[in-house]
Amino acid sequence: MIHKFDYLIIGSGIAGLTFALKVADTGKVAVVTKKERADSSTNYAQGGIASVFDPNDSFERHIEDTIRSGCGLSHPEAVETIVSEGPERVRELYTLGAEFTAGKDSSGEPVFDLGREGGHSVNRIVHARDYTGQAVEKTLLEACADHPNIHFFKHHYALDLLLDEGGESCLGVCALNSEERRVVYFLSKVTLLCTGGLGRIYLHTTNPSIATGDGIAMAYRAGAVLGNLEFTQFHPTTLYHPEANSFLISEAVRGYGGILRNSGGERFMERYHPDKELAPRDVVARAIDAEMKNSGDHCVYLDVSHLEPEGLKRNFPYIYDNCIKYKLDITVDPIPVVPAAHYICGGVVTDLHGRTSLKHLYATGEVAMTGVHGANRLASNSLLEAVVFSHRAAIDAHQTAGDYIMPDSLPGEEYNGRVEYDEEEILIAHDLIEIQRLMWDYVGIVRSSMRLQRAYERVKIIAEDVEKFYIEQPLTESLVELRNIATVAGLVIRCAQFRKESRGLHCMVDWPERDDEKWRRDTIIKSGEIYN
Repeated sequence: MIHKFDYLIIGSGIAGLTFALKVADTGKVAVVTKKERADSSTNYAQGGIASVFDPNDSFERHIEDTIRSGCGLSHPEAVETIVSEGPERVRELYTLGAEFTAGKDSSGEPVFDLGREGGHSVNRIVHARDYTGQAVEKTLLEACADHPNIHFFKHHYALDLLLDEGGESCLGVCALNSEERRVVYFLSKVTLLCTGGLGRIYLHTTNPSIATGDGIAMAYRAGAVLGNLEFTQFHPTTLYHPEANSFLISEAVRGYGGILRNSGGERFMERYHPDKELAPRDVVARAIDAEMKNSGDHCVYLDVSHLEPEGLKRNFPYIYDNCIKYKLDITVDPIPVVPAAHYICGGVVTDLHGRTSLKHLYATGEVAMTGVHGANRLASNSLLEAVVFSHRAAIDAHQTAGDYIMPDSLPGEEYNGRVEYDEEEILIAHDLIEIQRLMWDYVGIVRSSMRLQRAYERVKIIAEDVEKFYIEQPLTESLVELRNIATVAGLVIRCAQFRKESRGLHCMVDWPERDDEKWRRDTIIKSGEIYN
């Protein structure tokens, strides 16, 4: 089956839905998503959206904070773009119905309650209590559902991008319809990748199960330029509980006054950074990792018991309610926490309009490398980046779609393999857990050349086996995801091996110093070739 649309969006988080709403008046839009349309990393974003609204704040300060967190690799023009255009995009979400925590001034205009997180010099986090992502996702989904030109295709697993004969232009995507058990094709004038991150290549992650690096893997196989995949951000504080599945404890809890303590009750962050609990995320994650290794403990503790109980419940209802499920009362009990893979600062390289190196292919959100985050993302800049660049991409894509003539047929043969459930799922599960353990043990918060080489050698063998399995065996959802996980894990390792220094999120035992003379540039990888 072949579907034809003006705009094709792969992913249904804040980046994709923002783009969909902004192009829907100019053409038919398909939103392809692996699960239900509400399944996305956006839903898991507790903290908020960083933007300048406080009279005591300024664009210059936000830019400085972002570039400082990026450890010398943030692109100034990209940073200036999201900071200067951010307030207008946030106001649009509020006007659309996003229930940000806010009051009103004398003229009836909203006055946002602004939180503060690590790396920010002032309060500038616009939020909806501690469930900002859910509030934004709900608002955008409702708006999209009301638009007649936006069509959702749930339970569709994108397999590979479709290219023209020259391999220079994206024509759409082929996908597995997991409910009808068949491969379908989407041809489009413009394709947007907004598939989120790759957290599921790691054993412990804050990401949802769908975050398997699909967009990065597909873009790489299609020959697109990728960058900075060595910079994986580990969120310092996820709930340590056997049933919690890496439930995230927002950085806003530390901004509200939470204190990190080791098992002996000692407040330890003052030994690692002058900003203590409000130090940048990479510093906090490494500090926690060091405390755990020094003590042999499995976790540290985030203590908010000294804070006013009703204020905690009012400001963090989502965290409070979820901890209660695990018999933890955060107003009394210290919260056991560990770091977990959270956000990839690299991805598919784009310009300031979301354009990738392939014609008619755009990328926004976590899958993209816009240049904003550099070697370490400043807290709550990700949702801001998504809405700003999706807005800019939509404006540019309108022109692209208008100048494009869609082909009448597929550029190649249709998929003729078997699409059915298979009895070899145990092999897929085994390969998956081996990759995740390798990545966690050898390509985690602190790395070494020896660990990276051991990981690369093993992951390379697994990836080759998986590719062979993918060609020969029936097509299943878990096999599709495993193929992408194996591909992306190998790319992350290769980028980490290439950068022989420690910078931001990339911490090397045998290359402990930052080297601006040689390495103050992006790591670029395309079709197997890596350079900077």
